[in-house]
Amino acid sequence: MNLDEFSFFNQQLAGMLNTGVPLEGALRQLCSSMRDSGLKAELEALASDLANGVPLSDALPRRRLPQLYVEVVQIGAQANNLPATLILLADYYRQRHSIWLKLKAMMVYPGIVLVSCLVLSGVLAWLLAVCQRTFQAGFYDVFEGYGRPAIERLSPWAVLSLPVLFILLLTALFFLAISLPAWRDWCRWRLPGFRESSLSQLASTLKLLVAGGNDLGRSLSLLARLEGSTRLGRELNRWQERMASGKAKFGEFAAGSAIVPPLFVWLVGQSGESIADGLGHAAEIFGERAKHRTEMLLYAALPVAVLFLGSMILFQAASVGRSVVMFINMLGG
Repeated sequence: MNLDEFSFFNQQLAGMLNTGVPLEGALRQLCSSMRDSGLKAELEALASDLANGVPLSDALPRRRLPQLYVEVVQIGAQANNLPATLILLADYYRQRHSIWLKLKAMMVYPGIVLVSCLVLSGVLAWLLAVCQRTFQAGFYDVFEGYGRPAIERLSPWAVLSLPVLFILLLTALFFLAISLPAWRDWCRWRLPGFRESSLSQLASTLKLLVAGGNDLGRSLSLLARLEGSTRLGRELNRWQERMASGKAKFGEFAAGSAIVPPLFVWLVGQSGESIADGLGHAAEIFGERAKHRTEMLLYAALPVAVLFLGSMILFQAASVGRSVVMFINMLGG
């Protein structure tokens, strides 16, 4: 789903509802101006269900929309405050889109670099193998008659050098980290930029739920259910257990977390009764940190990694060059 398009849709829908347009009519008008996509099909189906008299509370769960979105819209509809809820959702998905663009750049750029280096390194290793086999076939068998030992013939892939194996290992680890859920969850809370963006998303999601009319306990329960068996899901379940044991303040039940830093707990806890303001402050602080660390990795750490990989490829290119020079010298001899 295009989060930026989804954010704009919710903002426009809230504006139309504020002017008195019925929900069904507003959905149809907005869908008529959207490009064909899965989101448009789901929203048109939702408008059709509403036109047939299906209540919103029954029509929304039928559609393939984010579970968090379905829950929050239902809460806003029950409180007769749907336009304000949709504006909150628009802000939430706009922020998520901004953070996701930064994280996608962090994943796409190293992926392109690793694959390009792997292909170039493999080609150089293959050229080096071909050169060695050519020497063996064309010259060393002749030199054997002059007392020089013959060298065993090698296939091109028998000379895969250490740089190729190293880059291949890095590439495999990278794609495993973005493909396997367990590895993604591990990277989410340990890599700079990803951890801060996860904390910002946690704060903004809790703020969305609390500001939409949920109490903190119910918000934690919903978010824990959406997270499932991830590290954050297990942490949120521990928070609920501590709340059930009598620790009602955020600073009490969230203290000592393995993945949520003390600064996050302090930013939320110091807001007092207005916990939504504290969550908003934490979302802003960690969102800015995520942007800063992402830019630092993109403009500092990754170029260093490119230079390191490039030096290994230059080493291979020098080996191929030496083989070619040797071949030319032998022809001249």
